Amino acid sequence: MDVLNLPRPSWMTEDLVLLEDQARRFMAAEYAPNIERWNEAGIYHREVWNTTGEAGLLCAAMPEKYGGAGGTFAHEAVINREFALCGFDSFGAPLHSGIVAPYILHYGTEDQKQRWLPKMASGEMVGAIAMTEPGTGSDLQGVRTSAKKSGNGYVLNGSKIFITNGQHADLILVVAKTDPSAGAKGVSLFVVETADAGGFRRGRKLKKLGLDSSDTSELFFEDVKLPAESLLGTQEGQGFVQLMQELPQERLIVGIHAVSMMERALRLTIDYVKERQAFGKKIIDFQNTQFVLAECKTEATAAKVFLDHCIERHVKGELDTVTASMIKYWTTDVQAKVIDRCLQLFGGYGYMDEYPISRMYRDARVLRIYAGTNEIMKLLIARSL
Repeated sequence: MDVLNLPRPSWMTEDLVLLEDQARRFMAAEYAPNIERWNEAGIYHREVWNTTGEAGLLCAAMPEKYGGAGGTFAHEAVINREFALCGFDSFGAPLHSGIVAPYILHYGTEDQKQRWLPKMASGEMVGAIAMTEPGTGSDLQGVRTSAKKSGNGYVLNGSKIFITNGQHADLILVVAKTDPSAGAKGVSLFVVETADAGGFRRGRKLKKLGLDSSDTSELFFEDVKLPAESLLGTQEGQGFVQLMQELPQERLIVGIHAVSMMERALRLTIDYVKERQAFGKKIIDFQNTQFVLAECKTEATAAKVFLDHCIERHVKGELDTVTASMIKYWTTDVQAKVIDRCLQLFGGYGYMDEYPISRMYRDARVLRIYAGTNEIMKLLIARSL
């Protein structure tokens, strides 16, 4: 039973209910038994992508003619929720399917769509997006990576950091300057196929506070020669506009992750306090426990209702940047509080790594940082006042 006991949201159609059940069964069989092993190894196997693609759980919102399932963002939302509910928070599929693939679909040429999207849907190619650079953080206009014209193509130079899917990626969407003197209008997006990119080098897999098996990496581009068709679309200088148009969906994806992690934390904690005893009675029988869980359930419920509202608006094409910033900042802030209070109810066991709540506490922290820090979200919201 759903721990929040909410009615099915209006955007959740019958086919999405079937998808939810399919995804849940698949993840219970394929992911759940291996998550701890992958976390201990520090990376999940490359084959996970192929298996997930075979199950139809990659690029679900891409049109069928490009290898996708022909769904909408609602299909991605259902799948992403199941990733978090099963505890596979480190898997980069939400970025691959919900962020990288839409850039190609919305801005790529027909040839680019036919070339890359079917391979992304099958898991043959893993996608990443390389925005962040050392020293720039959320300042996308300040990128130093350059793509200079050379003959009929370009030469790419620069470095990127904190890149999800960096070790596995076969296709990397790179943010680069084609005209350093033009500010935001000088930013372009390039698609780099790593197998054929001489001068491309993967740096170390970065050791992080959480998301242990996520292959977050440094990437280096040293005189990488790119053909003209590596430019996403047909016109230089469109990169910043493209980024701004796609960021609301990226932030909504983060909101889905945050709310789903809250749901899982609440479910795990309720199960624990109903079994664990102290001072001669179950932890759930203490009034403090009841009050804490009442607060957590209320806050998680409010977050889920807000999230469902945003998903419905986005499916209709009505989610604006300000509201997307609100859902990202607020749900990740609430998530941190809920998981912290849930961990406290586990007592000393909550601090032990073998208990999932401990890992969730660490994994949750980055959600307030990536896809634009929560401070940047507040700035964007403030501009609407």
